[in-house]
Amino acid sequence: MDRTAPPTARRGCDTILPSSPDQTLAERIAALKEERNAVILAHNYQIPAVQEVADLVGDSLELARAAAKVDADVIVFAGVDFMAETAAILSPTKTVLLPAADACCPMAEMISAGEVRVLRERFPEAAVVAYVNTSADVKAESDICCTSANAVAVVESLDAEEVIFLPDRNLGRYVARFTTKKILPWEGYCIVHDRMTADEVMAARRDHPDAEVLVHPECRPEVIDLADHVFSTSGMVRHACASPTSEFVIGTEVGLLHQLEKKCPGKVFYPLSKKAVCVNMKKTDLAKVLAALERCEPRVTVPEETAARARAAIRRMLDVPIP
Repeated sequence: MDRTAPPTARRGCDTILPSSPDQTLAERIAALKEERNAVILAHNYQIPAVQEVADLVGDSLELARAAAKVDADVIVFAGVDFMAETAAILSPTKTVLLPAADACCPMAEMISAGEVRVLRERFPEAAVVAYVNTSADVKAESDICCTSANAVAVVESLDAEEVIFLPDRNLGRYVARFTTKKILPWEGYCIVHDRMTADEVMAARRDHPDAEVLVHPECRPEVIDLADHVFSTSGMVRHACASPTSEFVIGTEVGLLHQLEKKCPGKVFYPLSKKAVCVNMKKTDLAKVLAALERCEPRVTVPEETAARARAAIRRMLDVPIP
């Protein structure tokens, strides 16, 4: 990812636009967003203040779909690097900004494009499915992408009977429960979800006996086995709001609790682990969003040769019907 690309003159990002110091940060962001013809996309794990200024808050699948269709000149991506890369790949004519330039995803860094090529040589008949939590270079070496919301549907859409699944071993093993295809998972993992334990689930059930336990498919198999339901982050929100249950234990990054409490009023949510904090997702704050809009940087670009191949894998995913 090239974050040092010089700015280009174009509508939306042709000048530096200082904002008025008499306004609150949120008001200054709103004013500059209008002047730039910009939208703010935020992941469910962002801090509440950033979620509140966003035009859309969602999971990786929702944000990828939005990035492909958004009617704006500038996309401010409140998330981590691979998410901004995906937006740049899907919207190559737009300016994509990542307010926290050092917000990375450790799991995405656990697999490289060279390692994917080695896997293809070792398993020539297998299809390669890349979780969106991967770099543009890895996506470019893959047949199709997936998110936690559609991973099973993506795998089932393939003709191949063997599937190399990158990079999350836990999500790969979860998918294997629902398909007859042979899943070959890479040994990557989310450092937040992988450290949740079965003991924490059992303790939560003792402390909150009337609560449903909802966990993310990036959790370990033994955690999934003890849960009531397994969902992507947005799936958790939809289920909790529709369920007659009024209490829930939430096994994912704690940032999701803001959306749950906002969209499901009157219900109570407990984090499975108070330590479930992604420090990279928390690097974005209102001051950084404002600075990005004022200066139109840090910019995220992807070389077109890589972007074209990665775009094909992402678009194949987006063509798979939503489960």
